[in-house]
Amino acid sequence: MKHDLRTRPAPLVLIAEDEGEIADILGAYLARSGLRSARAADGEAALASHRQLRPDLVLLDVQMPKLDGWQVLSELRRRGNTPVIMLTALDQDVDKLTGLRVGADDYVAKPFNPAEIVARIQAVLRRSSRTVVEEPNGLIRQGPFEIDLRSHEVTVRNGEQVHALNFTLTEFRLLVHMARAPRQVHARVDLLHACLPEGDAQERTVDSHVSKLRRKLEDVGVIGIPATIRGVGYRFLD
Repeated sequence: MKHDLRTRPAPLVLIAEDEGEIADILGAYLARSGLRSARAADGEAALASHRQLRPDLVLLDVQMPKLDGWQVLSELRRRGNTPVIMLTALDQDVDKLTGLRVGADDYVAKPFNPAEIVARIQAVLRRSSRTVVEEPNGLIRQGPFEIDLRSHEVTVRNGEQVHALNFTLTEFRLLVHMARAPRQVHARVDLLHACLPEGDAQERTVDSHVSKLRRKLEDVGVIGIPATIRGVGYRFLD
């Protein structure tokens, strides 16, 4: 039976923001752009709404009551790879890098232009929904890795142990891109264009995502992947 794609609901954005006026403005701009929204005024409510509503993206304020944005983001990453854009009043590199290391997909500092927020949301949603070109059986096997392009599941074999890993969408895209050409040196600018094409991210943002990807692999005993090629970029396998 064919399904009418026109009946598919618009993407749902969870606005985790304790300032009601800001949440109202963001909700209005999202509605004008054809996106649905739900709201949570504190960290605990954000996690409960995420579990209940399964939003397509979370817009997450750093400074919230009960649980702050970093705590919420850590739990969201433990649960899976829902895209997350962080909002913070502190326009400092350390905050941005913290968010990227924990697993944020993008970062916006207050005060912000609501239209810019919507544009960033749409860019992240496009990245998250873009279909990766599949191998004949939907799998990529390189070294200790088995990457399922259909389910976005990654398993790693280390000796007799097999580990299932959770990656953010950006980390998964980086992993797939490098795994398809495992011995090629991938320049940072190429990874930026291939895996974060719609944003205004800098090349150092790639370093942050690769660093988080590498740490997750180190946690299961896979060391030195991806390898850093000094002054150039990264190579998946030596």
